[in-house]
Amino acid sequence: MPNFRASLTDPDEFTLTFELVPGRGSRSARHDRIKGLVTDLARDGRICALSVTDNAGGHAMLAPEVVGQEIMAAGLDVISHFSCKDKNRNKMESLLLGLNRTGLSNLLVISGDYPGKGYCGGPKPVFDLDSVQALAMIKQLNQGRGGPEEGTDFFMGVAVSPFKTLEAEQRLQYRKLSAKAGAGAHYGITQLGFDARKYQEALLYVETRGLNLPLLANVFIPNLTVARLMRAGQIPGCLMPESLWQLMVKEAQGADQGRQARLLRGARQLAILQGLGYSGAHIGGPGLAMTDLDFLLTKAAQLRPNWQEQLDHLNHWPANTFYFFGQEGELNSHEEKAKGTEKKFSPVYRANSCFHELFFSPRGPLYNLSRQTCSFLEKSGLSKPFGALEHLGKFLLFACRNCGDCTLSHFAYHCPQSGCAKYLLNGPCGGSQNGWCEVHPGKKKCHYVKAYNRLQGVGREESLGREFVPPRNWQLNNSSSWLNYFAGRDNSQSRPCQGSAPPKG
Repeated sequence: MPNFRASLTDPDEFTLTFELVPGRGSRSARHDRIKGLVTDLARDGRICALSVTDNAGGHAMLAPEVVGQEIMAAGLDVISHFSCKDKNRNKMESLLLGLNRTGLSNLLVISGDYPGKGYCGGPKPVFDLDSVQALAMIKQLNQGRGGPEEGTDFFMGVAVSPFKTLEAEQRLQYRKLSAKAGAGAHYGITQLGFDARKYQEALLYVETRGLNLPLLANVFIPNLTVARLMRAGQIPGCLMPESLWQLMVKEAQGADQGRQARLLRGARQLAILQGLGYSGAHIGGPGLAMTDLDFLLTKAAQLRPNWQEQLDHLNHWPANTFYFFGQEGELNSHEEKAKGTEKKFSPVYRANSCFHELFFSPRGPLYNLSRQTCSFLEKSGLSKPFGALEHLGKFLLFACRNCGDCTLSHFAYHCPQSGCAKYLLNGPCGGSQNGWCEVHPGKKKCHYVKAYNRLQGVGREESLGREFVPPRNWQLNNSSSWLNYFAGRDNSQSRPCQGSAPPKG
């Protein structure tokens, strides 16, 4: 059986994986077609591993750990998507122990799509851990700490999107990739896109930051239906450039409705990505059959020796896009773009930062008085009325959710519990577009973009995402975060739980 880990860590190999999206049925015709494709791919031998999504789109589907065992039995390696959206940290650990026992050791650790419709309406979004925190937990399991004494053996992958249009979004994506590497990630897979410079940008970032992460490039072949959804912004984090959309519409007028043209474009993309230096490619797309994949891989191998000649076919992206590196010919230079330097006075940030430094910084002149006062309030039985008063003030100022484990100072005094639909504490998800939240597009700005812009206004944007933020302690819910801070109960006291180095970049 092919070994994904061995292949990806071999610099002489170009590792190919294919993404499967299970359906809702456990004995459906769709699942039978998947099993047939798995058999064909195992016989063909060019695909090293199949990745299995975890409730893609936020909808309940056949579990990846079930499909994964069938794939291994057919003779292919498996990458199990492991998302944070619908299970708490204890359920995660339980699933991990089960995956370890069954030999499903390759993971793609992601935040996950926001939950869609379920039984009797919308399910509760969990996001108890974010992807960086989940990586840190799995790293501890691998080391035999906090779990099985013998240790687990997970090979952890992460996602990164080089395909952002705004400076704030793009810089935050790469900063989170650094945080994931620091938390224990072993490899990365890019989001899908259609621009060679953006693909190369991710490689250059990993190289210049010394992250030592082999990268798989996402090669997605959309049909016209999926392209239309992407163009309408209905697939989180996936942007359909107008130039490519118009080309696909024109191609669809042919006898095969553009199928051959889409496959040829994918083959060109594969050849370019191998030429750029990717460690492999992660292939996906709706309705692809073995004949399609055979054409795709065969044609890509033919085009590979002259991949530079294909660059004109992979240049679809909005003209106003921010690039992390400067341009050199059709690709990037190694020179990073300068950060935006616009400064503006932020009275909200200045006032809250001053308050925080005075009362909560150990160096602050009123820190000792604050600590003594909070200790007195707790011993005197006044903690509940004091907590209610604290919550009222913070609700009016920050839309506080009274979590009792406050992280306002990490996010330029924007509350992540009310400001981020996924409650993420260590960087944004990949679903935002043009600064808008994945869950509330056109209505609510991304929490992290707002925090970045506020910090950039005072020249402190580099502080965002620099420090690992531990997961929220739910035992402190509906209690005073000030009392918890001075009593040593909140997240500021649990940073050693991460087991990771601070991120670079």
